[in-house]
Amino acid sequence: MNTTHYYSTKVTWERERIGSLTSPTLPEIKVATPPEFPKGVPNIWSPEHLFVASANICLMTTFLAIAENSNFSFKSFTSEAVGKLEKVDNTFMISEIELKPNVIIEDESKKEKAIRLLEKSEKACLISNSMKSKIILTPNVVVKK
Repeated sequence: MNTTHYYSTKVTWERERIGSLTSPTLPEIKVATPPEFPKGVPNIWSPEHLFVASANICLMTTFLAIAENSNFSFKSFTSEAVGKLEKVDNTFMISEIELKPNVIIEDESKKEKAIRLLEKSEKACLISNSMKSKIILTPNVVVKK
């Protein structure tokens, strides 16, 4: 596998604090300043949402690959993520992201392995590794037969 890849995006201003995000091969996403900021727009994806989502999506895709390579079966995977925006050294930043994956398995004896795989996934996530935000992993593994 090639070790260098490029991901192209384009953002185009439309009006006020709203624009569109495009990529040559992906559907358009409306983006805006978040409503917490002056003239922000509610109910539209913001850079802050997409930043937090990137870490959350990367956790999922990394877990899926690691679980498959480990022959680990599970019933479902969901994950919530919360990013903390604050002023640090007089500059706004997402200082931390808490990732809260929820994995449902059928076998109680596999619970510890599920947690280990989630921890390994967080450590291997290339997006989290590219961020200076603190990443907090709060895994939850549920056994349901």
